[in-house]
Amino acid sequence: MKVCGFLFLLSLFTPWLDAKPGIKVKITQKGLDYGKQLGIDFLEQRIKEQTFANVSGQETYGFGGVDYTISEIKVDAVEFSNASVSLIPGTGINLEIKDATATVTAHWRVRSWLFRNSGKMTVLISGVSLSAVLSVSRDNASHPVLLLESCEAKVDAIHIELDKDASWLYKYFVNHLEKPTCVSLSNNMCPFIRFEIEKINAEMREHKVQAQIDSFAQVDYSLVNSPVISDTSINFDIKGTISPVGNDLETPFKPEPFNIPEENNTMLHIGISEYFLQSASLVYYASGAFDVSIAKELSSYFRLTTNSFGTIIPKIARSYKTPRPVTLDLKPTAAPVIRLHNGSTVLEIAGSMEVLVVLKNSTTQSMFTLSITARTHASLNIFEQKLIPSLCLDSFHLSLTHSNVGFFKVSLLKNFMSYILRNGVIPAANGKLKEGLPLSKMDSMMLVEPVVTVHQVLPQDVYCHGGWIKLMGGPD
Repeated sequence: MKVCGFLFLLSLFTPWLDAKPGIKVKITQKGLDYGKQLGIDFLEQRIKEQTFANVSGQETYGFGGVDYTISEIKVDAVEFSNASVSLIPGTGINLEIKDATATVTAHWRVRSWLFRNSGKMTVLISGVSLSAVLSVSRDNASHPVLLLESCEAKVDAIHIELDKDASWLYKYFVNHLEKPTCVSLSNNMCPFIRFEIEKINAEMREHKVQAQIDSFAQVDYSLVNSPVISDTSINFDIKGTISPVGNDLETPFKPEPFNIPEENNTMLHIGISEYFLQSASLVYYASGAFDVSIAKELSSYFRLTTNSFGTIIPKIARSYKTPRPVTLDLKPTAAPVIRLHNGSTVLEIAGSMEVLVVLKNSTTQSMFTLSITARTHASLNIFEQKLIPSLCLDSFHLSLTHSNVGFFKVSLLKNFMSYILRNGVIPAANGKLKEGLPLSKMDSMMLVEPVVTVHQVLPQDVYCHGGWIKLMGGPD
């Protein structure tokens, strides 16, 4: 349900630990206006689906008392033609509805000592107004909770129409029901809103603040402090830590503070820090997810054999007269370091590459091992609510760590290894990265034409190092 996704964003205004965020989210007035329409559509649908209790009572006239019952009440149409949502700085959200209308059908039954009858009726309701202020708290399980701080409702007029064949007496009597019905509706609108908010809170409790990315990692979307509510936007901070599945241990580093500037042309801004990306790098490194064996990735370009190295390393050519397949096992020796600068995302990678020959019995034998340090840059895109990086190799350095085929000048392998890195290692890494890092789930909402920009933390943001990524867009 779209509205639940929007309310999930709005309802993340809750105090948490005194910590710095890895992710920041800003909802602008433009986003609130969009959410208002979602909320109105949602409210209209809920009202139409609502089951109303029977209304019974008694009216007294000159000829005695008349008992009446109104049953099978159903809202056929409802229209909120004038609705607005605005922010109360430092407090919450103000919802205003004016001049709403509705059409209700029901069955009626009257009984007195003189007569009794029943039939169908149509109730035309006009001039419905509602003013409500909502704030947000959290429960003991740290789920967001919407609170109705104040509510005022009023129905200006009700007109009741009976069946065409109803007598003038019944119509006269029913006309006297318009005023008490109007008062009853006015008194019950706010309890109805409160009841619907409780239902939303129940749905909100089903949302998990931790989302599993894959078999290796999970991301924590808990809030770290109270929101900052201005007259144009809502800003809230999310923990944004990626940790091993089933393990909530803190990372050995902390996020640096950053601020999303005031730009209100889009509905939603998401700021992602180096901390968020670096915590992901640490988890995947520790899990071994970055370990790759290069063979299939190169098969579309050429078949890697001992002959491929034999022209550079003479002992390989002498040892393997008949060409044998070669595989490359690449492992990082440390978690890749991620740096965000204005307009660029840089990854510094340190690893080792072991070159192995595949023997006739399908076992492998190590020929030599290289130490590799590489610098890459990444392009960042959003697809299906995931942040997907794609690496491109900038530069690298090789050194010989161990050799079973004698000493050789590593510089002779530079062009060859450049080809392997660009056409084997980097594509293999991108193949794993295409799974992406999930953004906070927003039900069926999708970001439309999101824009990704990379910023460096500026001195006026307290720290002059580190960086963050801003995702701008609006939901569909």
